[in-house]
Amino acid sequence: MKIGICSDHAGVEYKAKLIKYMERRGIEVVNFGTDTTESMDYPDVAHPLGYALEKGDVDLGVALCGTGNGMAITLNHHKGVRAGLAWNVEVGKLVKEHNNANVLVMPARFISYRMACAILRAWLETEFAGGRHLRRIEKIPVQQ
Repeated sequence: MKIGICSDHAGVEYKAKLIKYMERRGIEVVNFGTDTTESMDYPDVAHPLGYALEKGDVDLGVALCGTGNGMAITLNHHKGVRAGLAWNVEVGKLVKEHNNANVLVMPARFISYRMACAILRAWLETEFAGGRHLRRIEKIPVQQ
């Protein structure tokens, strides 16, 4: 499995730790930046992750910013990307189980690093339920 990860300046500390966390579990990680706490614009790292998902260069994605909203909005403009914002373990499971989110987005300013790890683990371990949830996803228009 290959996971792309990105963050803005608000999520850079968690991103660096989450990369190590995933690599220790045998996951190949592609870092789309940023790697500094200097203020930057989240679309500058979200779009490269979105394009990598579109092309199949990565299987899944993880994104962090202050609230998570900017990353989710930007990533969801990419064809085939379903970025789900999660701030606790239950929501992390549900964005995969019900929405088949292929990108997990977390709000770095509103959760602890320990919570970020727990959310990521839950999201990775959860399977998409299909059924009525597939029917709902199929009604979401695909970006052209």
